[in-house]
Amino acid sequence: MRNHAQRGGRDREDDGMPDLRPVRERFRAPDLPADVTPDELDGIARMQLKTLQKENADVAAMHLAMTARLIDDDPELAHQHALAASRTAGRIGVVRETLGITAYTTGDFALALRELRTYRRITGNDDQIPLMVDCERGLSRPEKALELARSVDASKLDTEVRVELAIAKSGARLDLGQAQEALEELRIPELDRTRAFDYSPALFAAHATVLEELGRTEESAEWFALSDKAVDALENAYLEKGTEEVSIEEERLPEPEPELEPEQEQESDEAVADEVVVDEAVADEAPVEVEEAAADESPVEAAPVEEAPVAEAPVSEDEAAPVAEVSETPADAAGAADADDAEDDIALFDFKED
Repeated sequence: MRNHAQRGGRDREDDGMPDLRPVRERFRAPDLPADVTPDELDGIARMQLKTLQKENADVAAMHLAMTARLIDDDPELAHQHALAASRTAGRIGVVRETLGITAYTTGDFALALRELRTYRRITGNDDQIPLMVDCERGLSRPEKALELARSVDASKLDTEVRVELAIAKSGARLDLGQAQEALEELRIPELDRTRAFDYSPALFAAHATVLEELGRTEESAEWFALSDKAVDALENAYLEKGTEEVSIEEERLPEPEPELEPEQEQESDEAVADEVVVDEAVADEAPVEVEEAAADESPVEAAPVEEAPVAEAPVSEDEAAPVAEVSETPADAAGAADADDAEDDIALFDFKED
């Protein structure tokens, strides 16, 4: 009987060589609480999961929902849920994006960069370019960070993404010791100290950091203060109206008047007393002038009194009615109320710098 050579090495005798086959660490998905449902996930993300079988789609959706719940309070556990979602829906863009974000949050910049590259390849979107640039910085590769930032046309990005990219590029310049160039990266139209958007606090703080690096401490302190004020204004705006923009008003307090010496205060009081005496004199003379004028003009006004009915004759009751309606129309009162509300809205979102 012909003997066949053993294949695969499964039954071969130990030859003393170590087994070099890679061993993948067994992953255990975190438990899902009873109150989480697939419907808790954002609707746009759920649409992407519809290409999966329903059971896999529901499991992935619940893990992504838990990621959103925990990302701020427990990023490590949120990352575990993102990993679990990737095991069942690894070809879905939102899943790879979520895993990249949680990896970045936990400081695993290499994994974050890999996952965000995959997300970009699957979807063709550049909206996570700022985070990818920051991952290169986290890997101590600021030159590659700037190279990656230059690979996209910033003018085609959404405003918030463009601002985040400017901040990331500025940070890369600081990593290279190029503080002045870092300041130039932040000279964008969105750096407006009179208005606040969602991206404004981070942009103001980044600008303040660069100014501090340049030794311009007073300007730096002003921009840090503006960043804090923008945070407060946005929080108040969202609580009251849910608006996306608020205005920032800066105001300098008037300088206090110099204190007067005792002699100057006495002179000032005497001057005020003189003015009061003059005003009383004028008040005494006024009734006399009015009475004299009335006495002189009374004969002249007597003649037109007889012609009054002629002036009133063309005015009919039909023509007079609209005048009364216009003066008392509810629309005018409503308009006045709206104007008052508008003033209240403006005052609500404005805040002043001490």
